[in-house]
Amino acid sequence: MDVCIVGGGLAGLACARELHRAGHSSIVLESEATPGGRVQTDVVDGFRLDRGFQILLTAYPEAQRVLDYGALDLRSFEPGGRIFRDGRFYDVGDPLRRPTTALQTLLAPIGSVSDKLRILLLVARVRRGPAARLLRGPDGSTMQALVDAGFSPRIIESFFRPFFGGIQLDPELEVSSRRFAIILRMIAEGDAAVPARGMGEIPKQLARSLPDGTVRTRSRVERLEGTTVRLESGEHVRARAVVVATDAPSAATLLGIPPVVMRAASCVYFSAPTPPFDDPLIALDGARSGPAKNVAVLTNLSRHYAPEGQALIVAAVPGALCRGPDGTLDDGNSLADDVRKQLRGWFGDEVENWRHLRTYRIAAAHPDQRPPFDPKQPVRLNSHHYVCGDHRDTASIQGALYSGRRTARAISRDLG
Repeated sequence: MDVCIVGGGLAGLACARELHRAGHSSIVLESEATPGGRVQTDVVDGFRLDRGFQILLTAYPEAQRVLDYGALDLRSFEPGGRIFRDGRFYDVGDPLRRPTTALQTLLAPIGSVSDKLRILLLVARVRRGPAARLLRGPDGSTMQALVDAGFSPRIIESFFRPFFGGIQLDPELEVSSRRFAIILRMIAEGDAAVPARGMGEIPKQLARSLPDGTVRTRSRVERLEGTTVRLESGEHVRARAVVVATDAPSAATLLGIPPVVMRAASCVYFSAPTPPFDDPLIALDGARSGPAKNVAVLTNLSRHYAPEGQALIVAAVPGALCRGPDGTLDDGNSLADDVRKQLRGWFGDEVENWRHLRTYRIAAAHPDQRPPFDPKQPVRLNSHHYVCGDHRDTASIQGALYSGRRTARAISRDLG
């Protein structure tokens, strides 16, 4: 065996794909029952629940390179959002892509006319030249970049904080402005989408591109001994090289590399007999009305997300995990109660008829990429140990996929 890859998330699967294309044999050891890592979809009472409110930005170049979008049957959100502010909703759009939304966007009281013109100028700036140059520009926090660009506190609170705070799991907008610029460019150039049958279809598609037997599930690794991988079952796997493609905390434990600070996230799923709105829009909390920063009705995009006659609502809670007075994590129900109370203020008493399906709490959802931000971290540790994942690149699907390819290239150079 040429390469043993520990971890069957997007980075590990992308690495195996590139190694296979280069003529190297590999095996992927995944601890869970299905590959995907943090990108999974659970089926609960006929509902498809992604583990966290996740989206694919279709402009990601590495995703375009390795994924078959047609086979994924992607369903896209409308550009823009539905913003809750001053006790009601205001729809805003991207007038460059949806000219018919220009007037309602201009009139929405989420910021001044100057704020909205500055957004257009900012989008134009981040779209100029190659995307890689954005990772070499001046760096600071996202908040500081917005203030320096002249945006008012109102539009930062109404739009940027709930929208990008949700995408970056960063409600305080502390993440690197370089990463913010890259994400803004991807949003401007493509769609925010989900596969019709859930985000878990992405790793399934990658796994199907590999030779039969490459991915072994329910194979939890205990430790590494040189190029021998010891499993908890007592089995061991020998290879010429070992890649650790787990989440960052597990990689630090297995390899002894410095730990990476991670950002947490939660999300709450509800079912409802009727959706609170019918459009494929993301609703944003522009009023700091509760823990959820953005809310979506996934069945407005795809009926596959729920049984017939039911709507599936997801509320995303980025940032620190919710804790009780004694410092322990809540049981998921109290967070659901807080979100339900918040959304009752948005949608009225119908929310009381919603059924709580599940609360996900993800302690290590994203690497914390505050400034100074240098996304291309080394993937080669020595001549036989390698590491990949979004913690070696940008905290995104793009970063996970691309780090897998970078790692495969490094191995190919070493193995010859």
